[in-house]
Amino acid sequence: MDKKKKTVFTNEKTSYSPRLLAASTCDLKSLYLFYHSSEKGLVDEDALSDSLDLYGRNVISKGKNKSVFRRFIGAFINPFTFVLLTLAFVSLLTDVILASPGEKNPSSAIIILALVLISGIFRFAQEYRSSAAAEKLSSLVENTTPVYRYEKEMTIPLDELSVGDVIALSVGDVIPADVRIISSKDFFVNQSSLSGESEPLEKTSDLLSAQPSSIYEAKNLAFYGSNVVSGSALALCVAVGDETILGKMAQKMSGTKQEKTAFDKGVDSVSWLLVKFMLLMVPAVFLINGLTKHDWLQAFLFAISVAVGLTPEMLPMIVSSCLGKGAINMGKKKVIVKNINSIQNFGAMDVLCTDKTGTLTQDRVVLENHLNLDGKSDPKVLKHAFLNSYYQTGLKNLMDKSIISKTMELSNENDYLRDLDKNYVKVDEIPFDFERKRMSVVVKDNHGKTQMISKGAVEEILSVCSFAAKDGNVIPLDDKVKKGILDNVQSFSKKGFRVIAVAQKNNPRAVNAFGVGDEKDMVLIGYLTFYDPPKESTKEALTRLKGYGISIKVLTGDNPDVSAYICSLVGLSSPRVMLGNEVDSLSDEELRSEVEKVTIFAKLSPFEKSKVVAALKENGHVVGYMGDGINDAPALKEADIGISVDTAADIAKESAHVILLEKDLNVLVDGIIEGRKTYANMIKYIKMTASSNFGNIFSELAAAALLPFLPMLPLHLLILNLIYDFSCVAIPFDNVDEDYLKKPRKWDASSLGRFMLWMGPTSSIFDWLTYAVMYFIICPLFSGGNYYDPNCNQTLFVLLFQTGWFVESMWSQSFVIHMIRTDKVPFVQSRASWQLLLATCLSVGVASLLPFIPYVSSSLSLTSLPWEYFIYLLLAIAAYMILATLAKNLYKRKYGEVL
Repeated sequence: MDKKKKTVFTNEKTSYSPRLLAASTCDLKSLYLFYHSSEKGLVDEDALSDSLDLYGRNVISKGKNKSVFRRFIGAFINPFTFVLLTLAFVSLLTDVILASPGEKNPSSAIIILALVLISGIFRFAQEYRSSAAAEKLSSLVENTTPVYRYEKEMTIPLDELSVGDVIALSVGDVIPADVRIISSKDFFVNQSSLSGESEPLEKTSDLLSAQPSSIYEAKNLAFYGSNVVSGSALALCVAVGDETILGKMAQKMSGTKQEKTAFDKGVDSVSWLLVKFMLLMVPAVFLINGLTKHDWLQAFLFAISVAVGLTPEMLPMIVSSCLGKGAINMGKKKVIVKNINSIQNFGAMDVLCTDKTGTLTQDRVVLENHLNLDGKSDPKVLKHAFLNSYYQTGLKNLMDKSIISKTMELSNENDYLRDLDKNYVKVDEIPFDFERKRMSVVVKDNHGKTQMISKGAVEEILSVCSFAAKDGNVIPLDDKVKKGILDNVQSFSKKGFRVIAVAQKNNPRAVNAFGVGDEKDMVLIGYLTFYDPPKESTKEALTRLKGYGISIKVLTGDNPDVSAYICSLVGLSSPRVMLGNEVDSLSDEELRSEVEKVTIFAKLSPFEKSKVVAALKENGHVVGYMGDGINDAPALKEADIGISVDTAADIAKESAHVILLEKDLNVLVDGIIEGRKTYANMIKYIKMTASSNFGNIFSELAAAALLPFLPMLPLHLLILNLIYDFSCVAIPFDNVDEDYLKKPRKWDASSLGRFMLWMGPTSSIFDWLTYAVMYFIICPLFSGGNYYDPNCNQTLFVLLFQTGWFVESMWSQSFVIHMIRTDKVPFVQSRASWQLLLATCLSVGVASLLPFIPYVSSSLSLTSLPWEYFIYLLLAIAAYMILATLAKNLYKRKYGEVL
C-alpha cells in the first residue's frame, strides 16, 4: 500500500484510532499488505518487530500510583499546615534565632510543629490504609489469547498481542484489541460496556461501502473489552493498547486533572475565611499591645500566638479522624473507600445519577405475559415459544432463557407444558438475524406431526403471517385484525415492555433444508411481554434516598420506553425522557435548565452521560454517579463522588472514588448517613473551636486596651489550644441527631463567619467578668493589694490573673462543646458520646491541675489558685452555659440551624 494510503490510516487523534474506522471500508487484501500480515497472521519476526515499533504493545496506560513518600508529603499539604508552618518559622526566628542567649525559648515553635506532625501522620495513616484496600481489590489478572502468527496457532499473553496478529475468537472470549472481522459464523458480541447497547450485536466480515456515522455501527469491527456471546470468528488486530477505544477512554481519564470536589472546595473556603479574620485581628492585637505595654517584641510574640489561636490547627487531624472512622464503618458494610475525602461527599451529595441495568433492575429479562390474540394468558403461546427457544442452537438471549425458565416453572402445575423437551425432536432451524429480527425452528412430536414455529419482532412476524388464531378460530389476517393487534402491542410498548410475537404452521414442506423462503403463510397465535424487573430493594432504597434529600437521575444507554417503565415501577417519574441526541444538540445553558426538569435520560453515549453530570454540577449540585461499565468511566470521573462495584470494568473502578462489594442502593443510603455524620462532627469542631477562639481573641482586644499587662502569655495560648485540640479527638466518635442527617450538607464558609461573630462575643462576656473578678477581687486579695499598690506583689498578681483566665478559658471552651454540638437541649434531648464526655472531663482536669504541679507550673509561668476562685468558676460556667444555650436558640431562630 502506498504512503498516501498510509496517511489515511494514521490521522490525528480522535476518540478512536482513525485506522480502525478506515479498516471497516478497506478490503482484506489491502489490510494484509499494509500490516505485513495474512490469514495466518504476521508473516515473520521482522513484521512483528516493525509492528511493535510502530504501534506499541497491548498495554493500556492507567496512570501511575503515588509512591508512599508522595502520599506522606501529600498528607501535610493543606491550607492550615502552611499557616502553622509560617507561624512556627516566625516564632523560631524571634524566640531562638534573634533572641539573646539567655532568652532563647523554642517552646512555641515546638508545640506548633508537634501539632503539624501529629495531624499529618494521622491523616497519612488513615488514607494509606483505605487506598491499600482499594488497590488490593482492583488488582488485575493476566490473560492470554490464541493467535495465528508465522502461519502457526499459538497462545500468547495479552500484552504481547500486536497489530497485524490474527486472533481466534469464540464464545466466552473477551476481545483483546480493536479488530476487523476476517470471517465469522453466527458471531454475536456484547459491547454494552462500551456503547450502552443492551442487546448483543452480530458481527460479520462484510465490507462496508461507506464509513458508518458511528464507529459502533461498523458490523465488521469489534472492540477491546467486548465479550463474545455466540459463534466464532477470525479477526485481524488493527489497534492495541492506548490506540483502542478502551485505551482512548483510559488515556482521557488518567490524563485529566481531577477537579476539586465539594469537600476540597469547602475546606479551602474555611481556610480563607480564617485567614481573613487573622489579617484583621492579629495586627489589631499587635498594635494595641505594643502601644499600651511598650514591649513590641512581646506584643509580636503574643500576636503570633493569637494567630495560632484563631486557627483550628488540628483541623487536618480531626478531618482525617472523622473520615477514617467513616471509612472503617463503610468497610464493615462491604464498601471500599479509595480516598477518605469521598466519605464527606456522600453526605454533601444531593443528586445521584445512576445507570438502570443492574442498579435499579436485576439485570435479567423476565417473561411477564404469554397472551393469545384475545388478550388472555394462554399456555399454548408459551408452549410454542418454549419449543422455539429450547431447540434453537444459535444465540440464546435473556428472553430465551426467561421463556425456558417460565415454562419449567409452570410445567409442575400444567400437564400441557410438561416434558416438552422429551415429546418433541428438532428437525431444522432458520437462525435469527438482525435484518429479519426473527428466528424459526421446525419440530416433530411423538405422533409425527411437524410444525414450524417462529418468534421475533411483532412487525417482522406479521410480515410472514397470513392468518391469525382469534376467538378459537383461524381467520384471515386482514388490515382490521392487524390494526387491533398493533394497537394492543403499542399499549404494552408505551408501558416499556418488550413485545415479541409467536406464529406457527403445521406440516411445513421443504425440498432440502428449510430456509427464509419457507417463513410464509403462518398463523399468528399470540405474543409475549418481557421486562427487566427492578430489584426488590430498589423502591425502598429510592424512598430512603428521597427521605435524605437525594434527587435521582437515571442515565442509561437503553431504550427510552423500557427505561421509563422500569423507573415508574420503582417510583421514579419524569415529564419526559431526554435522548442522547437531544443532550448533544442543546447549548450548555439550555442543558443546565433541562437537567433540573428531567429524571430519565436514555440512549446516552459515555460522554453524553458525563455532559449531564457536568451540567448538574454547574447548577450547584453535589453529584454522585453509580455505574460499572467502561461507558460509565467519564461520568464517574466527572462526578463529585463516583461509585462503582468490584465486578465493574477496570477503568470504571479506577475512575470511581468508592467501590461497592455489593451492587445495592441500600448500601449507598448507609454511605450517605456515614457521610453526614462525618460532616456533622467535622463542622462541630470547626464551629465550636473557631467561635471559642474568636471569643478569646475578642476578649484579648479589650484586655490589651485596659490591662497594664498581658492577660495570658503566648505560651499559655498555645498550651490551651493543644489541650483543647486533643480533647476534640473524641469528636469523630460523637453521636449525631437523627434530624440533622435528613438534609444534604455542603461546606459553607459564610455560615462559619456569622457563627463566630454571633457565639464568640458570648464567651467574651464571661471572659470580661473573669477579668473584673480576678483584677478587683481575687488577685488583690492574695497578692497584697491592687496592682498599683506599693505593697502588691505584682509578679504574683499577674501570675494569678493569667492562671485564672487560663483555667476559665479551658472550662468555657470544653463545656460549650455540649451547647454547640446539637440544636436540641444538651444532656436532656441530645447526649454526647461517652468518649466526648470523658475527653471533656480530662481536658478540664488537666488544665485545672497544671497550676498545682510544682515544677510544671513554674516552667509554664502558672501558679496555684485559691479555692474561692473555683466557687466563682463553677457559678460563671453555669451562667455561661445558660447564656450560650439562649444565644444558640436565637441563632437557630434567625438562621434556621446551628451547625
